[in-house]
Amino acid sequence: MPQTVLLAEDDRAIRHALERALTLEGYEVTAVADGVEALAQAHRTPPDVLVLDVMMPGIDGLQVCRVLRAEGDRTPILMLTALVETVDRIAGLDAGADDYVVKPFDVEEVFARLRALLRRTGDRADGATPAPVPARAAAAKDTPGQVAAAGIRMDVQARRAWRGQRELELTRTEFELLELLVRNTGIVLDHATIYDRIWGYDFGPGSKNLAVYVGYLRRKLDQPGAPALIHTVRGVGYVLRED
Repeated sequence: MPQTVLLAEDDRAIRHALERALTLEGYEVTAVADGVEALAQAHRTPPDVLVLDVMMPGIDGLQVCRVLRAEGDRTPILMLTALVETVDRIAGLDAGADDYVVKPFDVEEVFARLRALLRRTGDRADGATPAPVPARAAAAKDTPGQVAAAGIRMDVQARRAWRGQRELELTRTEFELLELLVRNTGIVLDHATIYDRIWGYDFGPGSKNLAVYVGYLRRKLDQPGAPALIHTVRGVGYVLRED
């Protein structure tokens, strides 16, 4: 069965072009012009993935995302945005989006990001967990369905995470990024490895996608008086450790 996409984009030209491209790529596409229609369609026939434009009249893409997440809907969401500032991207992640593409975009990038989102969803449905990087650090203590290290505890099956006694509110991508870091505590993971494990696609040295997610994850992890956990190794990547 073809995978289903609900596309919400108020720009007619972009909507028609993307609908055609996705259909040719093998997806079954339902295209709507605003957030009200998007919510109605998502409730009527839940799709495998949503592609939402941020700036739409009436109910915008961020509001659609917030409503669905408040209802407990965990369908992966890819945001389309013409807003390039980091704060705007963070707003989308905070609303519960899983990934974003900045306009003008290359349709191949949209395809790649959708494949990665759907692959991760499929892995979770099969009960799979991300494969660890070879030579993982002994500091990460795992039990079936749970991983813990550096004061972080994660229930992979329930998709819940805590730092100490404080539960963290994480999006799908943030959770998977944190899980990868926790499973490899003390090991420096380079950008290419993280892109491959989390997105299934390396977006190249010019992409700020990973930096944005790491920055937002740090905001949720950091707490007054506690050591920082995610460290940048300049020119290489990131590592989780307690200093």
